[in-house]
Amino acid sequence: MAKLTKRSVDAAEVREKDYFIWDDELPGFGLRVFASGKRSYLIQYRAAGRTRRFTIGLHGIWTAETARQEAKVQLGRVAKGDNPSEERQLDHQAITVKELCARYVADLNAGLILGKGGRPKKPTTIVTDTGRIERHINPLIGSRRVKDLVKSDINKVLKDIMAGKTRVSVKTKKLRGKAIVRGGAGTATRTVGLLGGILTYAVEAGIIDRNPAHGLKKPKDNVRTRRLTEAEYHILGGILREAAGTEKYAMTVDIIRLIAMTGCRRTEMIRLMRTEVDAPGSCLRLVDSKEGASIRPIGLAVVESLEKRCEGLTGTYVFPGQDVDNAFGSFPNHWEQIFRNTPLADVTPHVLRHSFASIANDLGFTEVTIAALVGHSKGSVTSKYIHTLDTALIMAADTISGYIQGLLDGIAFKQTAYALDRDSRKAALARFLQSAAAGHEEELPLAA
Repeated sequence: MAKLTKRSVDAAEVREKDYFIWDDELPGFGLRVFASGKRSYLIQYRAAGRTRRFTIGLHGIWTAETARQEAKVQLGRVAKGDNPSEERQLDHQAITVKELCARYVADLNAGLILGKGGRPKKPTTIVTDTGRIERHINPLIGSRRVKDLVKSDINKVLKDIMAGKTRVSVKTKKLRGKAIVRGGAGTATRTVGLLGGILTYAVEAGIIDRNPAHGLKKPKDNVRTRRLTEAEYHILGGILREAAGTEKYAMTVDIIRLIAMTGCRRTEMIRLMRTEVDAPGSCLRLVDSKEGASIRPIGLAVVESLEKRCEGLTGTYVFPGQDVDNAFGSFPNHWEQIFRNTPLADVTPHVLRHSFASIANDLGFTEVTIAALVGHSKGSVTSKYIHTLDTALIMAADTISGYIQGLLDGIAFKQTAYALDRDSRKAALARFLQSAAAGHEEELPLAA
């Protein structure tokens, strides 16, 4: 043994096998001489009944004196009960964001990640979450270690997505299919929200102690307030009548009209199963909507349309694809083609849903009635309302769907300058719809 100095380290001979030289002034501090000629400084100590070695670094990068000072620091930690070697090993094995996301997606697909209402996330949500991981999170921070993330890293992810740094066109599994990833504020907000959920999952799994996404200020997601005016409903009806003249769009037109007259979500109508249509009960009994199982009262206009639609069908879905056991899949493309270069090019299926609720409000229906009609989650209040006042809800659905059907078919609802109470307005509406169906025109009194 000898004191390790630059001279003694440089003079150490190379042998066929690696060997160690130990410092005689600092017990546990030594030099490893490799058969290749490289030399590295290390410490050796005992922890938990085992001999451990911790490499400080290569000679040349470290000098004998700087390595000695580091050895004193690490041996001091050992004296306090730390284990530098094990900590480094764990540090090297620290999980990356990409690996964490892979675990999260595996549990997501296994139904172990719970979403709204304590239920496993829906398949469509899983697809969306997976897309955000693959197209935004992994490209930006996938190689980073989860334990090293701080709030500024999450904030940078937010800003990079907002700035469009993850913008790309990617090929999908469909034939000639592609997805345009644009980024922007809305995508950034929703993606960072998902990332926060993944990091909470990491906390619960014991991978990290705290969530660095907590407290991050995100841009407010766009609140969609667009609704159709009565004039725009007339325009929409004209667009749909023109599109219906093309056989290709016939099924899409039916779906659009039914969304407009029910306030259903797009996927709820596209994936509507024949077994979910309860025509005698004037309702849809949705098995798996966004809010879980949901009962939706529907108006007579919708009932008759669905009965006609279901005649002769043998498959699962009311709107089948080329394979009768699959739902119709061309709706998004058809929607874009139908509304392109029209005055309603900015309209989305959600606008029809929002407009349905707005019309209901215009006609004087209460918020809880509207919530029940469109399937908003309102807890036990809505559930109780549906079971005890279903007749009133069906009458409300009749009124609203009939009103919207009249607008789509070009009926002009005239307003007078005098006000009526709510019941009188509903009665006047019922008389008007009956009169219009008989081919007559009657003035519809509504509050000015």
